Amino acid sequence: MSGHVLVAPDKFKGSLSATKVADAVAAGIGIARPDVPVRVLPMADGGEGTVAAAVAAGFSRVDVPARGPTGQRVTASFALSGTTAVVELAEASGLRRLPGGVTAPLTASSAGTGDVLAAAVLAGARRVVLGLGGSACTDGGAGLLSALGARLLDASGAELPPGGAALRDLARLDLSGLDPALSEVAVVLASDVDNPLLGPQGAAAVYGPQKGARPAAVRILADGLRRWAEVAGGDPAAAGAGAAGGVGFAALTVLGASMRPGIEVLAELLGFDDAVRGARLVVTGEGRMDAQTLRGKAPAGVAARVDVPVVAVAGQCALSTTQLREVGIEAVYALTDVEPDPARCVAEAGPLLTAVSAKLAEEWLP
Repeated sequence: MSGHVLVAPDKFKGSLSATKVADAVAAGIGIARPDVPVRVLPMADGGEGTVAAAVAAGFSRVDVPARGPTGQRVTASFALSGTTAVVELAEASGLRRLPGGVTAPLTASSAGTGDVLAAAVLAGARRVVLGLGGSACTDGGAGLLSALGARLLDASGAELPPGGAALRDLARLDLSGLDPALSEVAVVLASDVDNPLLGPQGAAAVYGPQKGARPAAVRILADGLRRWAEVAGGDPAAAGAGAAGGVGFAALTVLGASMRPGIEVLAELLGFDDAVRGARLVVTGEGRMDAQTLRGKAPAGVAARVDVPVVAVAGQCALSTTQLREVGIEAVYALTDVEPDPARCVAEAGPLLTAVSAKLAEEWLP
């Protein structure tokens, strides 16, 4: 396909999946310029929606039973193509999996992500892309490892209960039961978070409050993670060790994982470079474009990979034209430009997005 428009957005969180965003944009372009070919490629950066983006690109969806962050049974999905699997932490251990949305900062566990990873390995995966984002837990990845066969023991030899608070009582990490198949699996962490495990920029201090931890709980979690690092070894100062409540640390230290920016990993995995070849315009976007966008979120990552004009769609945009152009985005078409009521922007996101995309096509596809 040549002379086409590539529509490659991330999700509008809480409103539309990346696939629905892409379809709504394509519909708007089709209204204004039905003669211009459009190709859609829903994107993700390792957070919620990563599995869905892989499935939209041709991977198979595999549903498996797993534990939610508070131990309840859930059905989670991973994506599989040949021997490559895409596992999304948010599928089993994400905030959206908290029953009733009630946070459990001290006891929430990443064990469910371990359940999904184990299922992917059992299904034949030898390369696993693990998307880190949307975590409900701050357990340093201890739950993940326990689900893979590790044992976390206190001074009396008893296994620790789940959650980051219990790590304060950790005396020994027994890896003898770790699934031997993991030694043949390359784990790639997809994340835009470069925080260390410990300290003022660490997992507990920065992200604990987002998961319901008040100051006293943050201190408890920080103490637990410090003890976890002492017993597990590894480098708690490594970039990304604090991702997903410290799951990055466990994967780097015990699974020998590598870490890369999520949008780079997903762009390669989804075939972005092939999809954009010959394009005349790229449309990307996400629900809210703000300072986080500039730190490697999907829209900035998409713009960095192309040498044709890039414009974006968004629910809201808090960035200046100068900031946008610094990352290669020429313009943003926000739903709030046509509908000032945020509630209606969420409720009617699809039709509004089609309308702003028609305007986008009129202005960028003369």
